[in-house]
Amino acid sequence: MTALSPNQFAELDDIGSVVLKDSIDADFLAELRRQTEEQFEAEGDQAGGEFKQEEGCRRLANLVDKGEIFQRVIAEPRTLEAVTRVLGADFKLSSLNARSVNPCAAVTQPLHADMAAIADERGYWVCNVIWMLDDLTPENGAPRIVPASHKFGRLPQDALQDPLAPHSDEILVTGKAGDVAVMNAHAWHGGMPNHTDNPRTALHAFYCRGDKPQQQYQKQLLSPETQSDLSPTLRRLLALDDPRNDELSTKVQVRSGFLK
Repeated sequence: MTALSPNQFAELDDIGSVVLKDSIDADFLAELRRQTEEQFEAEGDQAGGEFKQEEGCRRLANLVDKGEIFQRVIAEPRTLEAVTRVLGADFKLSSLNARSVNPCAAVTQPLHADMAAIADERGYWVCNVIWMLDDLTPENGAPRIVPASHKFGRLPQDALQDPLAPHSDEILVTGKAGDVAVMNAHAWHGGMPNHTDNPRTALHAFYCRGDKPQQQYQKQLLSPETQSDLSPTLRRLLALDDPRNDELSTKVQVRSGFLK
């Protein structure tokens, strides 16, 4: 798989998102779909309970603990290259979740920035990678984003009269199953309704800068068995041996309520 092009970096810098076409090969995609659906079935009504559940959607959380295939997702080199562009070299996985919007579900998220994050003196500190297990289309709830809003330095709830309302500049992040979208999560964005008769499923690999708390404290969530089998690269990416992370985990995290 080739490195990102200058045009792709520019799109991520300027718009706040970029779609990396054909990033998931067919066999890997098929296995991700299979294991994700099996996990939904196994967890039933409890699915997503480690983090959040959402009306009109199926959710899974703590996926790094639920199969080696999900560990491959968070360490995919090309997506990490894009994350590095947003966050710099010092970053870690914040969470790996699945979100599947139910058929004909009128689920609309207000425009928001993940973790209610505003760039600080060090720059950006949240980045979201959407692994498309299904196509993302205007009909099935492709997320909207306001281009360049990651540069505004303010949150939509503080700037807009109605963050649920359409924004005059918004565009949709669309793609085919097997594509991956990388989003500067400071950009104003939100999920849209699914008007089709089929579910729309994606994985959300959410990363944060090393000096910020994880959305889901991986050291506490991952089983001892999982932790003992992880490579040094994965341990670093999950911040399992980073003393900063232990201290950060004790602090109160202010959440927007619309985290991925």
